[in-house]
Amino acid sequence: MSTDEGLSQAEASKRLASHGRNELLGGRRRAAIVEFLARFKNPLLLLLLAACVVSAVTGDLGSSTIIMIMVVLSVVLDFLQEHRAGRAVEALRKATRVHATVVRDGAPREVPIEEVVPGDVVLLAAGDLIPADGTLLEARDLFVNQALLTGEPYPVEKHPGPKTDEVFMGTSVLSGSGKAVITQTGTKTAVGKIGVALAGKPPPTAFELGTRSFGLLILRLAMWMVLFVLLVNLVRERTWLTSFLFALALAVGLTPELLPMVVSVTLARGALRMSKKKVLVKRLSAIHDLGSMDVLCTDKTGTLTEARIRLEKHLDPQGRDSPRTLELAYLNSHFESGLRSPLDEAILRHETVDVGGWEKLDEVPFDFERRRISVLVRRNGDTRLVVKGAFEEVLRVSTHYEGKGPEDVRPLDAAARRAFSERFEALGREGYRVLGIAWKAEAPACQHVVKGDEMELVFAGFAAFEDPPKESAGAALHALAGAGVSVVIVTGDNEHVATHVCQKLGIPVRGCLTGAELDKLDVHALGARVESVNLFCRLNPTQKNRVILALKKRGRVVGYLGDGINDAPSLHSADVGISVDSAVDVAKEAADILLLERDLSVVAEGIVEGRRTLGNILKYILMGTSSNFGNMFSMAGASLFLPFLPMLPAQILLNNFLYDLSELPIPTDRVDPDFVARPHRWDMPFIRRFMLVIGPVSSLFDFAAFALLLHLFQGDERLFQTGWFVESLATQVLVIFVIRTQGSALRGRPSRALFGTSLFVVALAVFLPFTSLGAKVGFAPLPPAFFLMLVPLVAAYLGTVEVVKRWFYRRFGWA
Repeated sequence: MSTDEGLSQAEASKRLASHGRNELLGGRRRAAIVEFLARFKNPLLLLLLAACVVSAVTGDLGSSTIIMIMVVLSVVLDFLQEHRAGRAVEALRKATRVHATVVRDGAPREVPIEEVVPGDVVLLAAGDLIPADGTLLEARDLFVNQALLTGEPYPVEKHPGPKTDEVFMGTSVLSGSGKAVITQTGTKTAVGKIGVALAGKPPPTAFELGTRSFGLLILRLAMWMVLFVLLVNLVRERTWLTSFLFALALAVGLTPELLPMVVSVTLARGALRMSKKKVLVKRLSAIHDLGSMDVLCTDKTGTLTEARIRLEKHLDPQGRDSPRTLELAYLNSHFESGLRSPLDEAILRHETVDVGGWEKLDEVPFDFERRRISVLVRRNGDTRLVVKGAFEEVLRVSTHYEGKGPEDVRPLDAAARRAFSERFEALGREGYRVLGIAWKAEAPACQHVVKGDEMELVFAGFAAFEDPPKESAGAALHALAGAGVSVVIVTGDNEHVATHVCQKLGIPVRGCLTGAELDKLDVHALGARVESVNLFCRLNPTQKNRVILALKKRGRVVGYLGDGINDAPSLHSADVGISVDSAVDVAKEAADILLLERDLSVVAEGIVEGRRTLGNILKYILMGTSSNFGNMFSMAGASLFLPFLPMLPAQILLNNFLYDLSELPIPTDRVDPDFVARPHRWDMPFIRRFMLVIGPVSSLFDFAAFALLLHLFQGDERLFQTGWFVESLATQVLVIFVIRTQGSALRGRPSRALFGTSLFVVALAVFLPFTSLGAKVGFAPLPPAFFLMLVPLVAAYLGTVEVVKRWFYRRFGWA
C-alpha cells in the first residue's frame, strides 16, 4: 500500500515484476518473415503470381520474369513502409527523461524512469518531465505544460482537488513544485495508449481498399472466364492440358500485369514533383489518397496557428487601447522573479517599455489560491504595488478603477463591475486569454508587501492574448475548399478560442461539438453528426481519432494535419497523415506526407498533384480492363465456333505484354482540368460499368475481323491467329487516345512519350509476323489486302468508341 512516504524498495520490486517496466511499447510485433508474406494477401498480387506461373509453363520466361520482378518490388516496398509504426513508438520512448526522483523507504531516490511503478511517490520540480500518470498529493505554484497531449499552448495550473490533480507522462513542469502518487505506468498511461495505437495496424486507406476491390473484381471475372472456356473446349473434345493453358492465358490476359509498375512509376513521378516544392512523401500511395481526399481534419495549435502566444490588446477599463495598461503589465512581468510564463514572455516581447528609474522593492509570488502576482516598485518617491493575474481575482480585490487616466480614479460600483465582466466575457468569445491589471499607491517608506496588501486596488484594464493564425493558413484552407475538400477543425482548445481562429481564417462554422458531448454519442450517432459539424473542441487524442474513424466509416477519404504527440493516433488512422517540419518526432514518423516549409498552401498544390496521379492511374485501369475484357470476351466467344484456338496461350501473353508496354508512359500524360478540379476515388461500380460498356464494342469489331479473316481471306489457323493478333493489338493500343480524356479525343494532346510508344507498339505488331521471332510464336506473314481492310476497321472502331464514351460520361459522369 502506498503512502505519502512512498513505497519500500521491496514492494517497488514486486510491483515492477507485476506491472512491468514503465516503457512505451506497443503490442508484440510479428516476425519479419510473417509480415513480409502477409503482403501477398492482395487478390491482384495473387492473380499476378498465377500469371507468372502460366507464363513460365507456356515457355514465356521473359514475361514470367518481368511479372515476378514487379510483384516482388511491390511487396518489398510495401513491407518497408510497415516499419514506420515501430519507429514512431521508438520516438515516443525518447520523449521521456532517463531518471525520476521517487520516495523509497521514506527518502528521495533517483531511479531509472523504466523502474517507476504504480504507487510510487514522485517529487516534481521546475524543468522535470513527469515520468508516468499520477495524482497530486501536494502542489506549490505548480504549472504544467500539457501541449504534448492537449495541444493547448497555455500552461495549466495543477493542485490537489477534482479535475486539477491529474498529471500525465511526458508533460513538463514549468514552475513550482509538487508531489504525486503514480497511478498508471507504461502502455496504460495516456501517452502510452497512443504508442500502442501507433504500433497497431492502421485502418486500410482509400488506396488499399481500392486496389483490393479492383483485384477482387478481376479475380471474379477471371474465374468465370476460365470455367466457361474450359467447359467449351472440353465439350469440343480438345486436350485437357491445351484447354487449361488457354483458359489460364485468357485469365492472365484479363489481368493488367503492369498495374503495379504503372502505379509505382506514376506515384514516384508525383513524389518527385512534390519534392521540388519541399514536400516529402513518405508513403507513395499517400499521393493517391491525397488526390482522393474530400475531408481534411486539422489540429489548430501549431498547424493553423503559430503556437506562439502574442499580446494582442492592452485596454483600459472602458475597452480603449491603453499604453498605461501595457506599462503596468510590463513592469509586473519585467520585475517578476522565477520562471516566466509564456504570457510574461508575450508581454515583454510585445513592445519595449522604458523601466529606467524604477526599482523593485518586494514581490508577492503567484499561487493558485490568489491566481495573481504582485511586485512593489518605486521611482522618484512614487511607490506602488502593481498586480497582474486572473481577471476575476484582480477585479475581486479592486475597489476603484481608472476613468480617463491614472489621475481619474473612480469608485468601482456594481454597474462598473458588471460592465467590466461583460467586456471580459466578450474578449473570451473572441478567443482571447485575458488577464486583469491593477495597482495601488503605497506609502513612500513602504519596503515590504504581503498577500494581505492586495486589497483596495485600482483596476487599470485588460491584457488580451492569443495564439495568432498563420498568415498562409487562411489562403491554403480556402484553396482546399475551392478544390472540393471540406475542412474540419479538431482541437483540444475551447470552443471560444477555436471559433475565433476560424473567424480569423475565414472558415464558416457549420456546427460545433465538444469532447464531453462527443462522449455521449455512440458510433452511429457520431457518424450522423460528423457530416454536419466542422468544429470539434476540447478533444483528447482518443476523441480526435473517433472523429477520423467516423468520417471514414461514412465513406469519406480523410486527411489529417497535425504536429503534436496528441495528433499521432489521428495521423496514423487517417487515409493520409500530413505534418510539418517543426512537428514533434512522433508526429513526423506517423505522418505520410511532411511539409518541409511552414506554408500550408503546398497541401492544396499536393492535392492537385495527387489528382493528376490518380487520373493517370484510372486511365490505365479503364483502358486496360475495357480492352482486355473485350479481347478476352472475343476469344471466349470465338472458341465456341472455331475448330482451333483463336490465339495460342503464348500469343495471348505477348499481346497483353505489348499492350501494357504501350501504356508505360501514362505517368507522363496530361490530365483533364475538369478531373483535377474535384476529388475522385476508386469507384468499382463505375469501373465495372465502363468495362461492360466499352469492352463489348471492342468485341463487335473483333467479330467483324473474324468474319473477314475466315470468309474473305479464307484464313487457316496460323493466318487467323496472326491477323487477329495484329487487329486486336492495333485497336486496343490506339483506343488509348480516345479513352485518355473525358472529352473529345482531339481535346488535349497526349504526352510525346505516350504518343510515340503507342505508335511504336502498333508498328511492331504489324512487322512481327514477317520476322523469325514471329514464326517462333506461331505467326504467318499477312497479305497486303489485310492491311487495306485493317485501316478502315480500326478507324470505325475508334469513332464508335468516341461516341459511346461521350454517351457514357453524360449518363454516369466521372468516377
